[in-house]
Amino acid sequence: MKKLLTVFFICTAFIANAQKSTENLVQYVKPIVGTQRMGHTFPGATVPFGMVQLSPETDTASYDLNGHYNPKVYEYCAGYQYEDKTIVGFSHTHFSGTGHSDLGDFLIMPTVGKLKLNPGTVDKPHSGYRSPFSHANEVSEANYYKVKLDEHNIIAEMTTTTRVGFHQYTFPKSDSAHIILDLMSGIYNYPDKNVWTYMRVIDDTHVVGYRLTNGWARTRALYFAMTFSKPFIAHGYKNYSKREVYGGFWGKFNQTKDFPEIAGKQLRAYFDFKTEEGEKIKIKFAISPVSMDGAVANMNAEATTWDFDKVKNDGQAQWEKELHKITISGNKELKENFYTSMYHTMINPTVYMDVDGQYKGLDQNIHKADGFTNYTTFSLWDTHRALHPLFNIIDPERNADMVKSMMAHFDLSPEHMLPVWSNSANENWCMSGYHSVSVLADAVVKGNAPFDANKALEDCVTTARHKDYLGIGYYMDMGFIPDEKDANSVSSTLEYAYDDWCIAQMAKKLGNTAIYDEFIKRSENYKNVYDPKSGFMHPKTADGKFRKNFDPFTTINQGFIEGNAWNYTLYVPHDPASLIKLMGGNKRFIVYVDSLFSYNLPDKYFAETEDITKDGIIGNYVHGNEPSHHVAYLYDWTDKPWKAQEKIRMILPKMYKPTPDGLGGNDDTGQMSAWYIFSSLGFYPVAPASDQYAIGSPAVDGATVQVGGGKTFAIHVNNQNAKNVYIQKIVLNGKPLDKMFLSHADIMNGGEITFFMGPKHK
Repeated sequence: MKKLLTVFFICTAFIANAQKSTENLVQYVKPIVGTQRMGHTFPGATVPFGMVQLSPETDTASYDLNGHYNPKVYEYCAGYQYEDKTIVGFSHTHFSGTGHSDLGDFLIMPTVGKLKLNPGTVDKPHSGYRSPFSHANEVSEANYYKVKLDEHNIIAEMTTTTRVGFHQYTFPKSDSAHIILDLMSGIYNYPDKNVWTYMRVIDDTHVVGYRLTNGWARTRALYFAMTFSKPFIAHGYKNYSKREVYGGFWGKFNQTKDFPEIAGKQLRAYFDFKTEEGEKIKIKFAISPVSMDGAVANMNAEATTWDFDKVKNDGQAQWEKELHKITISGNKELKENFYTSMYHTMINPTVYMDVDGQYKGLDQNIHKADGFTNYTTFSLWDTHRALHPLFNIIDPERNADMVKSMMAHFDLSPEHMLPVWSNSANENWCMSGYHSVSVLADAVVKGNAPFDANKALEDCVTTARHKDYLGIGYYMDMGFIPDEKDANSVSSTLEYAYDDWCIAQMAKKLGNTAIYDEFIKRSENYKNVYDPKSGFMHPKTADGKFRKNFDPFTTINQGFIEGNAWNYTLYVPHDPASLIKLMGGNKRFIVYVDSLFSYNLPDKYFAETEDITKDGIIGNYVHGNEPSHHVAYLYDWTDKPWKAQEKIRMILPKMYKPTPDGLGGNDDTGQMSAWYIFSSLGFYPVAPASDQYAIGSPAVDGATVQVGGGKTFAIHVNNQNAKNVYIQKIVLNGKPLDKMFLSHADIMNGGEITFFMGPKHK
């Protein structure tokens, strides 16, 4: 699920040492706000893992175009495109770097002059409330966004707390200043997406309401509370809905002007002011998944001041704490890439509960998180690979809360399954596999399990035995998913095999021999879709024959999802040694992987896909989609581990740059960035649920990782540069390391590792 990056937060780091640095990192955050055509990261304000992600929208492309899918909408998964010349407003919820989307709730836009309640169009921007803007007048930092709206001569600034968006608008002198609240606007929008909207004006500074939507999350409710720093002098709204079949007897009132409540499917509201030159109007906008009262309580708890700079600084202090969990030394571009990646890994998953612990559950009822923070936005097909393993090192308590959130999801799931891709009290069922089991197993195996581990195992087993879901029944009965039963038959078989291995490792850790035996056997099912004749993982029909019409270079209709057979054939992260043997041994395997990087894949093989462009591909290696993220490290299981070092150091500068188009694929809620962090440090979790990390080639000059309990893991790198990418020697805690692997305990016990680098492989 990849698009090219939108926002890079540029940080200048510092010399890493054994003591935690006190240098201010956020002061060096200087983002290049931008994207290429398919960028999907928002440039706005948020605190780490914040429920509010307040950001500009640069267009309002609709999902529907003349009754058909509009490909243009795919460019606006995060609402913002760097090439766009206008801004339509600022909304409070976003996904970061996803290939599908939703959200974009509660858009606010300040204007002056004649009231316009339609956003207008790109070709006729003056026809609506949208405004031209220039990147020269745009500033974006961690938890801060600022831009000049040229049409209205208004300076827009925003910052956040976890649950509150804080707006500050500096107006010119005007007798006709307006704040528009667009309750229709949304990302991946279409006319029927808004199921119902309600707004109630309490007094001339306080407003509450909610919106129900039917989108990617099909039953999503979000409530708000809005407070102005200055009383408005008038308010009103327009209902853009088609005539309702029945509207009751509300016609007794003139509801369009200064009426205390409005309701409908397609609403835009406005609030009028008179302003002096340079006058600031501030807005606190709190959200809640539970109720309007919950939104009010969130605001009262988190946004107790009208001091905009204090809220901004408090949020940036949270970023300081998070960014300091890993400190590095290296050149400017490295630091920019590294701390941008750190930032991206701490946007999602997002907090999903009120300050009192209440949240809406998957059963659509209200529950209370008992002893944990409830999270949502679980893009698990992506993030199980490196993001959650990263959290198990630098933020294990938060990761444990995420596991508890997944287990709460299971308890409320009508299907009795762990999350696949969940958001806002909804299961979106996006992508394949049941990769939450990888996250649960990784936490248990690595000793980060302050939860009922045996209950977690039960949840994993129940999910993996759900025969009605995406070919699991065929997989259990036949050892593979038949080609004619599932368009992603091969990739699903491979992903289930890995997940089953995770369950086996979890069972082994907990001493459950029966479950271990069942699932370690299932984990070998990948062998059933390997065709020694073609040399690839290959679609197989129910009669046990491999499909004849097969193209290993094509990404569509070949039995795989977001990848071709060349890449997916290497997707056996849990058993590389057996895969190498299956594919003909060490020599042939190395030739295969070498050719993956060197083959020039013609554009025709990915031209029909929305989620990959040439920028995300090296040869035939697709870094822009996650199934290949472990591939370079597979050389460590051969007699030429130096090739892993060579390839990793080639991938890093090609796929990650501190520029508007700086990612070779969208970030997928932090997975692309987590790969960069691990790989820059010199090791990577090829198979989460193992306590083993494969060693690559560190690109930092040094680093200090805070591993908890006052302990640090120091990484020293001698003689590293763009040419000296090959490891000559490794010393771990004063002793030579004669293998290309680290254990989790090596890292978490603290200590130091030293890499000696050179220009030639050994």
